[in-house]
Amino acid sequence: MGEIVNLRRVKKQRAREAAAAVAAANRARHGRTTAEARRDALEAARRESAAEGTRLERDEPD
Repeated sequence: MGEIVNLRRVKKQRAREAAAAVAAANRARHGRTTAEARRDALEAARRESAAEGTRLERDEPD
């Protein structure tokens, strides 16, 4: 006798795998790799924090 499976879970898992395959193909065709996106995000955060550290604070008049 075969293994008992929950058909709803199997259907959802297949849909997730298909969506992941489509997303990977789209990234390869149109975009950047995950590593490139992470690197760019870290670089932007680093630049933002450096700019934030050099910003002068202004005293607002009451």
